[in-house]
Amino acid sequence: MFWFQLSMTIDIVCHWMHLHSSTMKGSSSHKAIDLSGNPVLRLYYTSRPVLFVMCAGNELFYAMLYLLHFTSGPTILFIGLWKLICILCAPISLAKTAISLIHLYAASENIVAIDVAERRAAKAE
Repeated sequence: MFWFQLSMTIDIVCHWMHLHSSTMKGSSSHKAIDLSGNPVLRLYYTSRPVLFVMCAGNELFYAMLYLLHFTSGPTILFIGLWKLICILCAPISLAKTAISLIHLYAASENIVAIDVAERRAAKAE
C-alpha cells in the first residue's frame, strides 16, 4: 500500500508543481512548453501518440493491479490476462513516474528562475 500511495503522491505533487510554474510563467497551457527545454518533456507534450501511450499504459497498470486483487483474469498462455497486462504496463508506469519527477525538477528550476528575477527587480527599484 505504501508504494501505491507514494506513486500517487509523486504524480499529484509533480503535476501540481508543473501547473503552478506554468501559471507563474504566464503560459496559456501547462502543455505549452519551451521547445529548447527538456527533451523528454518536449517529446511527452508534442507527440500525441507518446502522451496517449504513457497515460493509457499508466492507467491500465493501476486498473490491472486493482483487478488482480480479485482475480488473475482469464488464462492465456499459462498466465492470467490481468497479470500479463500488468507486467507489460509496468515499464510504462515506471517511465511515467520518471517523467513526473522530471516535471518536478523542471518546475522547480522555473520557479527558482522566476523568484531570482523578481528579487533582482525588487533590488533594482
